[in-house]
Amino acid sequence: MSRLPDLPDTIPIFPLPGALMLPRARLPLHLFEPRYLAMLEDSLKTETRLIGMVQPAPIPGRDENALHRIGCAGRVTQMSETEDGRYMITLTGISRFRVVKEVEGFTPYRRCQVDWTGFEADRGEPECDPDFGRDGLLRLLDRYFTAREMSADWSTLKEADDELLINSLSMLLDFDPEDKQALLEAPSLKTRRETLVTLIEYSMRGGESGTGTLQ
Repeated sequence: MSRLPDLPDTIPIFPLPGALMLPRARLPLHLFEPRYLAMLEDSLKTETRLIGMVQPAPIPGRDENALHRIGCAGRVTQMSETEDGRYMITLTGISRFRVVKEVEGFTPYRRCQVDWTGFEADRGEPECDPDFGRDGLLRLLDRYFTAREMSADWSTLKEADDELLINSLSMLLDFDPEDKQALLEAPSLKTRRETLVTLIEYSMRGGESGTGTLQ
């Protein structure tokens, strides 16, 4: 990954439930609301071209606009415009951050002051998971996809490196927003893989209590 300029203290925020961005992974987005088109236009004018993805965390009766404290910023790396003025963009994950506070201003989209401290590894080399048992995960995925009558590109799953496989599955599989947040906040790739396996097994049991172990 090419070296970015210094990360800014304030970034635009896209609060999208269930959308998970992880470092070094790619997230496609479809932008059509005027406020998010303005966000994209302003982001492209900056050196870093960053947009912060954050899960909403509304507090009923108190703050319907509340956000989770940890999000992940992605750099706009691909963009195409449709005939009716919408945009298809791709964000490449750069680093997680902590929301310090929301910044008031005149933009139609939300902005936050953020702190990048503690996530330095996100901006380094791909992470390894020395305890990763790929064959066991692929067997579990086979049962999961079969139960949901889903297809998969097994050759790609078998050949992807550990981080790409674990992070891509974390982003693509259909988990609740709070589960997606747990995957985002995992402190290591190993922890994210363990969380991912637990969520898949829990989903296959139809949400029944208890946990299983992937051997």
